[in-house]
Amino acid sequence: MQPLTLPLEDDDLMMNSVDHHMTEIYYFVDEFFKTHSSWARWRRSPHAQPAFSDAEVLTIALLQGVLEVATLKQTYRLVAHNWRTAFPHLPSYKQGLARVHQLRPHVSRLLALTCGPAPSAARLYLIDSKPIPLCQSIRHGRVRLLRDEGAYFGKTSKGWFFGFKLHVLRHISGRVLNLSLTPGNGDDRAPALTLLQHVDGGVLVGDLGYRGAEFAAGVAEEAEVLLITRDQVPTHKFLLSQVRQGIETTFSQLWWKFVDRVFSRSWYGLWNTLQLKVLYYNLVHAGIVSA
Repeated sequence: MQPLTLPLEDDDLMMNSVDHHMTEIYYFVDEFFKTHSSWARWRRSPHAQPAFSDAEVLTIALLQGVLEVATLKQTYRLVAHNWRTAFPHLPSYKQGLARVHQLRPHVSRLLALTCGPAPSAARLYLIDSKPIPLCQSIRHGRVRLLRDEGAYFGKTSKGWFFGFKLHVLRHISGRVLNLSLTPGNGDDRAPALTLLQHVDGGVLVGDLGYRGAEFAAGVAEEAEVLLITRDQVPTHKFLLSQVRQGIETTFSQLWWKFVDRVFSRSWYGLWNTLQLKVLYYNLVHAGIVSA
């Protein structure tokens, strides 16, 4: 098999760009482990210090967003072929993937660091969900992937799908604040309060999947958030649709990073992959990683 090479005309320019992004990502992750040294010592043996560090593992995983490839395997192959000198102790792909999944709690913690809006930011939020189909519709009759882990049939305006729903809470400025993964047939309103648990009041804009006086009253009481849906403000539909475009832009950017392409074979693998993609999106949006 021929080694995977960079699919761009100017490879030198791409190499320099990736080198720069790699440095930014590594610095962020390494500083995280240095600042939270107790979390960095998660292995049972105090002498278990692999030559290939956890910061390097997560740096390669996050490079998937930089390289714009569909899988972690493609990311690994590109790094092994083009940046081997930056990772002299690079393990095999299977070992690296196992390390990525072992570091799932740290991925969640890193994501949490990027999920808070600025204290002075407007308290205006957008909420929506998108399907995560596990297969093409032609395979619906025989699909079994992740069925025992919650995958199920759901329906959108574009038709039926089998898989999960990704629920995202986004600040109006663009940063993803929280996310949740539920079965494909789940009610969009079910995880809303969980997504809002760290929100300090404000206004939430949602589509018709979040309508209902009883649900709005529950959001107002428990989260101190005013929920607005399109059917509540018929005279301002255009203005509301303009605000709603923000969440669609977020999903479009995440989809562009191959969020809609599932290669995971377990729920935890899928969830970790989604968190890595959202983490990279937030790092770019926060300016930690240059666009």
